[in-house]
Amino acid sequence: MSAERGAQRFRVGEVPPLAEGYTDRPDTARGILEALVPGATLALVPGSAFAEGPSNWLGACGKTQIAVILAESLWRSGAIDALIWISATSRASVLSAYVEASAAALGIAPAGTAESVAARLVSWLATTDQQWLIVLDDLQDQTDLDGLWPEGPSGRVLITGMQASLTSGRRGTQAIPVGFFSVREALNCLTERLSVNPAQRHGAIDLIEALGREPLALAQAASVVANSTLACRDYRDYFARRRQQIGVAAGEVPSAAAVTWTLSLGQAESLLPGASVRLMLVLVALLDGHGIPGAVFSTSAVSAYLGGGVTPFSAAVDPKPAWDALLAIERAGLVSVNRAVSPPTIGVNSVLQAAIRLAAPANVQEPAARAAASALLEIWPADETGPWTAASLRLNAASLHEAAPDVLWADGCHPVLLRAGRSLDEARLVGPAVEYWRDLSARCDTKLIPGHPDALVVAAHLAAAYLAAGYAAEAVHWYQRVLAERGRELAPGHPAIIAARVNLAKALVMAREPGDAVTVLQRAVTECEQFRGANHSDTLSVRDELAAAHQAAGDVKAAIALLSRNLADRERLQGPRDAETTATRDRLAAAFLAEGKNKDAISHYKRALSDRERVLGRDHPDTLTTMANLVDAYRAAGRMPAAMQLCEQCCAESERVLGSDHADTLARLANLAYLFYAVGRVGDSVALLRDLAVRCERVLPAADPLTETIRQSLLSIGDS
Repeated sequence: MSAERGAQRFRVGEVPPLAEGYTDRPDTARGILEALVPGATLALVPGSAFAEGPSNWLGACGKTQIAVILAESLWRSGAIDALIWISATSRASVLSAYVEASAAALGIAPAGTAESVAARLVSWLATTDQQWLIVLDDLQDQTDLDGLWPEGPSGRVLITGMQASLTSGRRGTQAIPVGFFSVREALNCLTERLSVNPAQRHGAIDLIEALGREPLALAQAASVVANSTLACRDYRDYFARRRQQIGVAAGEVPSAAAVTWTLSLGQAESLLPGASVRLMLVLVALLDGHGIPGAVFSTSAVSAYLGGGVTPFSAAVDPKPAWDALLAIERAGLVSVNRAVSPPTIGVNSVLQAAIRLAAPANVQEPAARAAASALLEIWPADETGPWTAASLRLNAASLHEAAPDVLWADGCHPVLLRAGRSLDEARLVGPAVEYWRDLSARCDTKLIPGHPDALVVAAHLAAAYLAAGYAAEAVHWYQRVLAERGRELAPGHPAIIAARVNLAKALVMAREPGDAVTVLQRAVTECEQFRGANHSDTLSVRDELAAAHQAAGDVKAAIALLSRNLADRERLQGPRDAETTATRDRLAAAFLAEGKNKDAISHYKRALSDRERVLGRDHPDTLTTMANLVDAYRAAGRMPAAMQLCEQCCAESERVLGSDHADTLARLANLAYLFYAVGRVGDSVALLRDLAVRCERVLPAADPLTETIRQSLLSIGDS
């Protein structure tokens, strides 16, 4: 592998740990690594036609563990430069991972919606010569990958899923059935765990046959035997008796794993007597088994749930009881603890989770669900630094909502559900956000009484999600609904009503109804002036929005008059270099430019640029935006030397601050190419446009407007 390739290697996502004592599968997984060649897509699915469904124990055949072995083997050998592991249980989780991977692969901060950033990654995967592997673990629905299927001659794709038909109809995907261990593999798995005390291996062959060589059952049995004084023969006797008891009660012979987990529970309780083991097991069964953040178990909510909590002598939470319970059920083979990350994460088999939830009565699950919801809220960061930052928390909230919906709606829409939705909004996961808020809105209609305040909160979020996703008509409908509800319960001029009017107006402008937006905002301005005062900062902000609506409606003179008044008021009240003052000045400059008053536009843009450089710094994105706007004003005024000099400076600064492949940088370079052409430097213009066309196709979504504009420009120049 070349030094260049080695320097660019990266990993994204949390690869689950291998189970203790887990060994390779030379018999039942033979040839998979050889089949996982560049360009291949493999899907590991249950080997039995009866193994589909989340509650069927036969589906727990070790697919994820095989994927871990394959991924780590390719990584350690240097066969791949990029390893991207994704818990693919939802479209949102796939998008979050793609955004993180895009930042690592392209070296630029994600800008725009998650969908647009993911499109850049898909394009990069299709064209890069770096060797990559994407693992889509536990893919639930292949429609979650619409537009996101990873393909490329240098890439490998490995999918695991519970449904044998998961990739049916997907051309080029090879489904590989994974069954139970062979006798040799089962014996290796069992004896490896019992290497400390070889005497415990007595009866190993009989135990293997009794367990039917089920991987999950063998792992649980090995954990119990290894952490006890039992031998395999003793465990087999216990297993046979328990299986008969369960079979008589159920009226059918249960699978081995449906029995062994109950023996593991008994072992865990013997390691840590008391109620904490069962309480902890129910709690982890409600959360996302692919990775529960370890911070959950150091919260006051979990401490109180287990019977502890803050004492009068200490405000700190003692996490030891929670972790003692976790370690006991880990030693019994019921959970895995990934200590390769800090804090560790907890993994639980999804089939085992379903069994625990089925066995635990409602009065046991309810306090567990409330504690889990409160714990997630405790550890949820107020500031999510990246779209992927809270991906695990969103998955855990979704799992909890699916497992205990009645608990989370008992007193209205639980705050953790609202926090998860806001997290989707903050991560710019616009498609999943719309679906999420739409689902919550439907649940509000069925679970809450008419007029419940939580329903209005959800409706406002749904409207905002529609607006962010570009669904203008839907956003208008929902904002109108929100405004009508607010008007019934709040007095005119209330900040919430003003905010609803402003949001409705923005949606109307997007829906190409700027005249209606002007009407809505004129009323908002009147109410603000009447109830908050003409000089209140909120009043000034609403006036700015009204000016934007006037400009969208084609009444630029009205926009200029309003912005000029607002700018004078802001300078007097907030100061000439206040951020909001500068933003109003920037809007006024744009209005002057639209009106053809280039001299006034240049004057205000120069002042805005100077103020932003002084207050925000030269590297701030807003400063770069104002610089680019000033370039446009110079060009409109025919001041080409000034436009050229400033545009070259702006492009250089943008490449340094944002990166050479950032969408804003590409747009500014395209502007420079057009300036080259305008001053007669046709060769320089064509060379730059050709380079940009390649870069845009590589990093921007398909059919991006900038890419299309550059293509048309090249065609036009070629024809001229």
